[in-house]
Amino acid sequence: MTAKPVKIPGPDHPITIERNPSRVVVKVAGKTVADTRRALVLREANYPGVIYVPREDADMALLARTDHRTYCPYKGDCSYYSIVPGGERSINAIWTYEAPYDAVAQIKDHLAFYPDRVDSIEDLPA
Repeated sequence: MTAKPVKIPGPDHPITIERNPSRVVVKVAGKTVADTRRALVLREANYPGVIYVPREDADMALLARTDHRTYCPYKGDCSYYSIVPGGERSINAIWTYEAPYDAVAQIKDHLAFYPDRVDSIEDLPA
């Protein structure tokens, strides 16, 4: 088996993680899936920023872990959850790095949401 490549963020592929100053609320099928004032924003290279919500600020009872897995050489192994009330649209709607690489260790115990698989990700005044 070939070892997975591990890359370190740098000038050619920067990654920054900052605290999001706003309140973030994620909704699906009339349910609040997450509500936090402690979200992080991860900015990677030229990609749009991604909001990461602490697991403890999400309603984990609405989620179901799936067998889907991916790998990022900058962040590590990625696991997925579906949002049960969202039905088929919300399959694998959430990704999480449960043991992220040291360069992005801040996103451990956080969840990120695909915007097209939820009804809304609101960035509200804190």
